[in-house]
Amino acid sequence: MSGLPDGLRLRRAVPQDLDDIMWLEHVSFPTDAWSASQMSGELWSPHGYYVVVETTDDGAPTVVGYAGLSSLAGNPVADVQTIAVAADRRGSGIGKVLFTELLDEARRRGVHEVFLEVRADNPVAQAMYAAAGFEQIAVRPRYYQPDGVDAWVMRAELDPAGDSRAPGPGPIGQEALDDRS
Repeated sequence: MSGLPDGLRLRRAVPQDLDDIMWLEHVSFPTDAWSASQMSGELWSPHGYYVVVETTDDGAPTVVGYAGLSSLAGNPVADVQTIAVAADRRGSGIGKVLFTELLDEARRRGVHEVFLEVRADNPVAQAMYAAAGFEQIAVRPRYYQPDGVDAWVMRAELDPAGDSRAPGPGPIGQEALDDRS
């Protein structure tokens, strides 16, 4: 997929990726990481769509980012569940590629409206979502526990023309560090 640095590839996540995803989950979200059983359920769900970016820099493939979308069949609404990028790979466009792929999959599923939650203390992720046409519609006080950080609820209508991003001003900007939606 274009937009990824050399040596990286985007692919659909499979249940065998669980250990790699969980490692990245715990280093990305140390205080509120999902459990392995929660993530496994997401990977196996017929309503979910999870993707990973992997590298073979050291020989064996290594997951350096992942993201997930949830959308019931026939439902015009979807939710971005999570996006995480390894700390040493942030700022390289991986988050943007993952996010764009989730929006593209939502379009393929006939989704017209996408929701997500983002930490109020994550301005980089907020900027990426806003640049993709997402608007803040609500705040969930103390949503992220145990940190007690508010969540911004954001929403976007998808461009039915199949543009690679949601409507909004200019190209997608900064890359999210990590985001638990």
